[in-house]
Amino acid sequence: MKANGTKRKIFNDAVDLLAGAEEVSAPENGIRMLPIDSIRPFRKHPFRLYEGERLEDMVESIKEHGVLNPVIVWQEGDGYEMLAGHNRQVAGRLAGLTEIPAIVKTDLTEEDAYVYVIETNVIQRGFAELLPSEKAAVLAERYEKVSSQGRRNDILEEIARLNGQDTAGTCGHDVHRLKSRDAIGEEYGMTGRNIARYMRVQKLEEPLKGRLDEGTLPLVAAVDLSYLSEKEQEVVSGLADTGKIKLDAKTAKCVRGMAGNVTEEAVLGALDGGKGKKAAAGRSVRLSAEVYERYFGGVKPGEVASIVEDALAAWFGKGGVSDVPGGRNRAAG
Repeated sequence: MKANGTKRKIFNDAVDLLAGAEEVSAPENGIRMLPIDSIRPFRKHPFRLYEGERLEDMVESIKEHGVLNPVIVWQEGDGYEMLAGHNRQVAGRLAGLTEIPAIVKTDLTEEDAYVYVIETNVIQRGFAELLPSEKAAVLAERYEKVSSQGRRNDILEEIARLNGQDTAGTCGHDVHRLKSRDAIGEEYGMTGRNIARYMRVQKLEEPLKGRLDEGTLPLVAAVDLSYLSEKEQEVVSGLADTGKIKLDAKTAKCVRGMAGNVTEEAVLGALDGGKGKKAAAGRSVRLSAEVYERYFGGVKPGEVASIVEDALAAWFGKGGVSDVPGGRNRAAG
């Protein structure tokens, strides 16, 4: 079979397997029974696995009927990687299965394998049902991995057919016109601007994606945080986990402005500084230029408040001028 023919089968296979067809004809590579533990998860699998009642229902169904639709796997060397069927594998294992029926693909590129993962999940669950991070993966794949790659025009044509769209103009340079952000937005009832936001979210690290899916990180804030490096995102996530910062839109915008210099101390200093200005309204204490220069001339502005706090704690804790840093000098003056 020609390479183009193989690519065109990608979506036909997925539709046959996941749309509940009564009789599934075996693809060219055939269906095999594979040890259920011989298949590893796809390396870039962006979808959450079933939990709770949904998983329990699948387990009971498999116990009663077996795995009706084969999973789809990608064979590389002696190993197998799951493309479609992660939930069936988990449920089958819980149901006590040691083998699972599988369609084995051997002639895919990594890009084509990722298309299998994305498109079969969309067909099975529906776009509206997906979590925000899952929608981000779908939209990024549709735009970046499909519309920006002219060599995969055949897959674009198949996507257009599945969605009932005119396939004219899906070749060559017209790919960019047909599958622009606005065109994809029309397909999903979203604005091009919102499509762009979701595509940025794809660059978030997993802990922050989890917060987005849980609803504790607003989409606008997620977009701002996506511009931070992996290490900087870890810093922000750690501060949120310990309750030191709240990941709202205002905080995220502030932190984004610090990109390249994000540390725990820097973030807390910047945010505390903003709070301090609010709290100080009507209760500020002014120091003369001479006093400020005497005690804080060589001190960084962000450290002044900490020194004053320590000094006040020493003063009120022990009641003596000598206990305060610089106290003797002040008494002498």
